[in-house]
Amino acid sequence: MAATLAQKIIARAASRDRVAHGEIVTCSVDLVMMHDLSGPRRVGPVLERLGIGVWDSEKVVLITDHLVPATDVASAGILDMTRKWAAEQGIENFYDMQGICHVVLPERGHLKPGLFVVGGDSHSTTGGAFGCFMFGIGSTEMVGVLATGEIWIKVPETILINCSNALAAGVSAKDMMLALCARLGMGGSEYQAVQFTGDAVAAMPMTERMTLTNMAAELGAQAGLIAADDTTAKYIREAGTDPGDIDRWQGDEEAEYRAVHDFDVSDLEPQVALPHSPATARPVSEVQGTAIQQAYIGACTGAKLVDLRMAAEVLKGRRVADGIRLLVAPASTRTTAAAAADGTLQILTEAGAILLPSGCGACYGLGAGVLAEGETCISSTARNFRGRMGAASSTVFLGSPYTVAAAAVTGTICDPRELLVEGKGAHG
Repeated sequence: MAATLAQKIIARAASRDRVAHGEIVTCSVDLVMMHDLSGPRRVGPVLERLGIGVWDSEKVVLITDHLVPATDVASAGILDMTRKWAAEQGIENFYDMQGICHVVLPERGHLKPGLFVVGGDSHSTTGGAFGCFMFGIGSTEMVGVLATGEIWIKVPETILINCSNALAAGVSAKDMMLALCARLGMGGSEYQAVQFTGDAVAAMPMTERMTLTNMAAELGAQAGLIAADDTTAKYIREAGTDPGDIDRWQGDEEAEYRAVHDFDVSDLEPQVALPHSPATARPVSEVQGTAIQQAYIGACTGAKLVDLRMAAEVLKGRRVADGIRLLVAPASTRTTAAAAADGTLQILTEAGAILLPSGCGACYGLGAGVLAEGETCISSTARNFRGRMGAASSTVFLGSPYTVAAAAVTGTICDPRELLVEGKGAHG
């Protein structure tokens, strides 16, 4: 029987030869990821009341990223509890203030093809870029997983998105996902797996692929997937892990899909999502001239090294407009180090960008970068729901790092390709 990649991974986790779409099976979990906001502070007290600990501490990765560094006593208390719980439970894979969980997890070599992984965050779909099946769960489910190492799942159908041809200069994976949110809607893939394929995907570095699977959550998907290839294997090896048999973790050619969407990216224009939903995305040409007060390059979606380099392409030799705040929060400490080593950070800071600590921060309306009443921000994050980044009356537009940087320079939302062309002429 032909099987999708999702079916193959779930079948292995369920100790079955095959599983059918819609079937409910119990799976053994290969890896658990939690962070400070939804982790020990919620699951710890329940496990304590039950009188049990973590079933296998070596399979748990704990990362502090939402409340770091602490900006108030309550946040400091949660972080203190998290650190103590990690020590009590013997969690050796504890990354304290090292960056955003969805970026740190693969950076440190915890993901590889074929794994069945759960995370305590809705953007856990990011992990599927590495050929594993990873999805987000709530605190109650997480208690069950930590206690037993198992979880039940209804085998999802897979929606295949075939992305063909090459992206134009100044257009990125973020633009692809915003366009897909507008095209398919935020509930069009509910409880399904979304798999990305095609030569456009094959040409992407892993960090751009991570943006695709990350924002599969915005399509309503349970999981985002990209089958492993040589690019995947190379990244995993450089992270210090053996990628295993990547040929095993491919969907069968005859596999049945719920739907197949063809997406020619060659003529895609930079996209901007209007407040207050990613599904409102439209070409930047329809939004040009909108004034902003803040530009934010951050989050798991928009502050990886490739994202910072996109922004630097626009900002090189330019200055942030008067009265505009450009805040940059690299996705991890390793990202910060790499951007410092290759000169990217120098370009950003010389342009007037304000560097923030690695973490979720302003994306979630925490710490530095919160918006005041009535302010307008353009952000490289994945979500722009009302009040997410600050005051309920503030408005947030979404765009790629190219587009965010261009708005910071001009003070209004604009097409970043115009600045890239100018920059090419000015800087060679």
